Amino acid sequence: MTDQPAITVDGHAIPLLGFGTWNLTPEVARAMVAEALRIGYRHIDTAWIYHNEAAVGDGIRDAIEAGHVDRDDLWLTTKIWVAHFDREGLLRQARESAASLGFTPDLLLLHWPKAEPAWEETLGALNEAKDLGLTRTIGLSNFPSAEFRKAQTLSKARLVTNQVEYHPYLKLSKLKAAAKELGSAITAWSPLAQGAIADDPTLIEIGKTHGKTPGQVTLRWLIQQNVIAIPRTSKVSRAEENFDVFDFQLTEEEVDRIHALARPDGRLGDWIDPAFKWDEEWA
Repeated sequence: MTDQPAITVDGHAIPLLGFGTWNLTPEVARAMVAEALRIGYRHIDTAWIYHNEAAVGDGIRDAIEAGHVDRDDLWLTTKIWVAHFDREGLLRQARESAASLGFTPDLLLLHWPKAEPAWEETLGALNEAKDLGLTRTIGLSNFPSAEFRKAQTLSKARLVTNQVEYHPYLKLSKLKAAAKELGSAITAWSPLAQGAIADDPTLIEIGKTHGKTPGQVTLRWLIQQNVIAIPRTSKVSRAEENFDVFDFQLTEEEVDRIHALARPDGRLGDWIDPAFKWDEEWA
């Protein structure tokens, strides 16, 4: 297996390239998780709201039984849905997710910021889930930088990552700065802009220099920023292509050219509660 780069947060090594399972049906999720682990991925991402946690767990067991991976070599993330942010609901779902997966997750995230219940209750319950051994680490998803900082002040344990949409068409300088300041990491969902990068002339041109596809260039760009990327696909060939990013390096100039693709209307998925606002990056 290719030696993979990881980011160490709070003493935990998290593989920088993971496999996402959003929108994968249980049948496809099981097959693709097993294939991803065969290919060499060592980081799997799911969520309660994806309705495929049990299938993800089955795929992991399939890969373990086939001798492709040991549980201890794998980083597994799932997420608490916003309807379960009260203490009892959060602990109930944490237990349900662990039971569905058949494994204790390595990371449990709050899926989106929510105004109610009080954050003290939600962050307290998330820490309690960790203390009860229902997850090894905790974190956030889709929190703007002010809320990211506030959440960490209310959390006894380090929030090891904030999983957000990030790809070449989004500027994320404020959130990346907040993560660095908090000793945390950023995880990119929709890292390939849901396929939009495939036709990008800049990415095509940079890819030709390295004999790589625009998708491979984009994933390399993220990894070189120490951003965790979790591309999702239902095709084995695409999963193999996405994993083939460890044998080349982008130059500083190429990295800057990709950063320059960001634009104010670059966001693809916006389900944030109206009580919150994304960081203003375009003054």
